Amino acid sequence: MSRIGVFVCHCGINISSTVDVERVARTVGEDAEVAFATDYKYMCSDPGQQLIREAIAAHDLDGVVVAACSPSMHEKTFRRTVESAGLNPYCCEIANIREQCSWVHQKQPEEATEKAIEIVRTIVAKTRRNEELLPSRLPITRRALVIGGGIAGLEAALGIANSGYPVVLVEREDHLGGKMARLAGTYLNFEAAPGLLQQRVEQVLAHPRIQVLLNAQVTRVEGYVGNFGVQVTSLKEEGTEEQHVDVGALVVATGWDPYPLERLPEYGGGAIMDVVDGLTFEAMLQPGAGLRRPSDGRTPREVVFVQCAGSRDPERGVSYCSKVCCMTVAKQAMLFKQRVPDGQAYVFYIDIRSGGKGYDEFVQRAMEDYDVLYLRGKVSKIFQRGDRVVVWGADTLAGKPVEIEADLVVLATAMLPAAQAVTLAQTLHIGTDRYGFYEEAHPKLRPVESLTAGVFLVGAGQGPKDIPESVFQAGGAVAKVLQLFAQSEMVQEPTVAYVVEELCSACGACVAACPYSAREIHPLRRIATVNAALCQTCGACVVACPNKASRIHNWEPLQVLAMTDVLARR
Repeated sequence: MSRIGVFVCHCGINISSTVDVERVARTVGEDAEVAFATDYKYMCSDPGQQLIREAIAAHDLDGVVVAACSPSMHEKTFRRTVESAGLNPYCCEIANIREQCSWVHQKQPEEATEKAIEIVRTIVAKTRRNEELLPSRLPITRRALVIGGGIAGLEAALGIANSGYPVVLVEREDHLGGKMARLAGTYLNFEAAPGLLQQRVEQVLAHPRIQVLLNAQVTRVEGYVGNFGVQVTSLKEEGTEEQHVDVGALVVATGWDPYPLERLPEYGGGAIMDVVDGLTFEAMLQPGAGLRRPSDGRTPREVVFVQCAGSRDPERGVSYCSKVCCMTVAKQAMLFKQRVPDGQAYVFYIDIRSGGKGYDEFVQRAMEDYDVLYLRGKVSKIFQRGDRVVVWGADTLAGKPVEIEADLVVLATAMLPAAQAVTLAQTLHIGTDRYGFYEEAHPKLRPVESLTAGVFLVGAGQGPKDIPESVFQAGGAVAKVLQLFAQSEMVQEPTVAYVVEELCSACGACVAACPYSAREIHPLRRIATVNAALCQTCGACVVACPNKASRIHNWEPLQVLAMTDVLARR
């Protein structure tokens, strides 16, 4: 390619407030490789895209470089633009002069401008050597697999099935419902939980397009988006049974587990019978269960709730907020008062986090209508004294230490990812954070997608969240699955790895390095092969190959060397 057009974006003032964009366009436009260069306030806008189309036609451009924001933001936008003008979309590249230049050098405008010029020149050098590539097209299996039968998994399964596609729902327990099935009620509307959940369970079990596998786990996953092969192992009376399922998308809804009481010895966790966690207290609050404390079966008259037990405690527990505890404690305290009208509930809290429609008003109801006594301060110690449980804490608003002799203590423990989450993540080739929650592709732009295409995340397995948030996140994942299934075929990006057969010695180094299982050694030809549908263009194989036989389309060694030559000429 010899006629490159460069289009420098102001990005409002995101770039132009630091980088002299007119100078960048003027300087780069003087280079022999550049046939045309200009700048515009918003290159991604409709007028900006039209400017690119007109310049391609007027100047007979065979390559385009857009100097703007990160490629992850608008690379696809600009590639569609040049394609509509008759160019191969892979002759368009993005020079990132926002995140990698203007934003990090806001106090150095002169240096930032010089750097922007060099960034653009390196991308011009790369674009001149780009191949004209064509995407491959793959069939799609229009069946989904949902892992987890809690409220998020149920909603996802129903949403997909009601849209006309078959669903396989895998649940590791012997029943559906997840943690919600153990709740005595929900906040805002106490009586909704049992009926709402039972309705969803019955709809799933009766749905003609949903196959439910109980006592089952996903043990192996092969393939790629649109064409996954999943092995499900079920526990039967006669032993285990393995089943192979072909699906096009997976929805992961494995839920959460409570923080173990044994890890809270300062609160008597695991040692004092009348110190329980929230789920245990939910069972005690169930209608007809009879509210009785574990030690002697007596009805508790004084109950102390301790919020943030294990949460927001980086030294002893986890550093994050578990998000639902403030509302759950208010609900449980109110339910306790309904069951024991002459009882007294105390709540020790650090601060109240009740963000949501009607949430803060709900907490206020607990204080005003149910006389729940809220004490701002942390609990230092919980211990047994006779048949009572003594709580030592502080009331920081009054500036005094507090001692309460209670009949029962309820710890609002942290929400942890399900025990099998990390193992399942490895099976699915999706990431987790340092606590074991599934990692989304982007917290704002792709909140229900994992970095493995075709694997979607819903519910508390991705992070602490309550029932409403889990339900609408399930709806978002359903929309993504339906978007995938609506295609007649799947378009696969061609910018993937390939092998120069003459240089390959079949050493297998690239096979071991590939984190996506996209590599294998051909049994007859004795060369490494690439499954383009699985390749995520991470470049690990390129680094691992001792013969430089592993390469990536449009990231060739000669292109990288040309880019470094630009910098060497400084």
